[in-house]
Amino acid sequence: MDYRTIRVTRSGGVATITLDRPEVMNALNGLMRAELRDAVSQIAPSAEGAEPTARVLVITGAGRAFCSGQDLGDRANVATVNLDQVLRDEYHPLLMAISDSPVPVIAAVNGTAAGAGASLALACDVVIAAESARFVQAFARIGLMPDAGGCWFLPRLVGPARALGAALFAEAVTARDAADWGMIWEAVPDADFTGRVEARAAALADGPTVAYRHIRAAMRNAWTQDLETHVGEEARRQGACGQTRDFREGVLAFTEKRPPVFEGR
Repeated sequence: MDYRTIRVTRSGGVATITLDRPEVMNALNGLMRAELRDAVSQIAPSAEGAEPTARVLVITGAGRAFCSGQDLGDRANVATVNLDQVLRDEYHPLLMAISDSPVPVIAAVNGTAAGAGASLALACDVVIAAESARFVQAFARIGLMPDAGGCWFLPRLVGPARALGAALFAEAVTARDAADWGMIWEAVPDADFTGRVEARAAALADGPTVAYRHIRAAMRNAWTQDLETHVGEEARRQGACGQTRDFREGVLAFTEKRPPVFEGR
C-alpha cells in the first residue's frame, strides 16, 4: 500500500516503518496516525488466526528526529481540537495495535522523541537509541500532561520519582541517561546505530516467534496481576510454547551442540 507520511520497507523477516515527515521532525498529524496504525495492523495483525507478514517490526524516523509528538503547526486546528476524542479515537488504537502485535516491535530512536513521540517509542517492546537522541516529556511546556500512554509507561519503567521529574520539569533526558534509568534497552554511538538496529532486528527475526509473543503478553499482563493469577498464566503459556516446532528444534539443537534454526512456529 502507498502511504503519504510513512515508508514501509522489508528485508528478510524484518519490516521497517519509517515516519517520513522530516521537515516537521516527523510530527504526528491525523493522516500519519491513521497510516501508522494501518501499517502496524497490516504487518502484525492482532486478530486471532491472522498471520503477520514479518517476524519483527521496527519503527524509526526520517531525518534528525524520531518523532516530535503532536503536530502543533496548524494552530487553528490545535485551538479547537477535542483532545479527549483524538486520544481515544486515534492514539489509543495505535498504541493497542503496537501492544497487541504478535511479533516484537523495536523503536529505533534516531533522534529526538518528544511528547507523544516519546510515548510511541516507549510503547514498543525494545527501544534502541542513538546516543545523540533525546527523550522529552514536553507536555507541561504547553499546559498539558503526558498522554498517549506516557503516564502509564514512565513510572513503570523508571519509577515514580524520575517519572514525575521528567513530566513536571519537561527537561530532555539523554539517551545514555534513559538507558541508565531503565527507560530504554540501550544507547548506541551514532556511528554504530544503524548496524546495531539491523543486527538486533535480524536476531529477533530468526528467533522463536511464538515464544516471543507469549513473553511479551505475560510480562505486560504481570503488571496488573497477583502472583497466583500470573503463575497460572505462565503455566498456560509455557504449555503452548512446549507444543511448538521451535521448542523441539531448540532442545534438539542443544543436544547436538549447534545453533537452533527457528521457523517461528
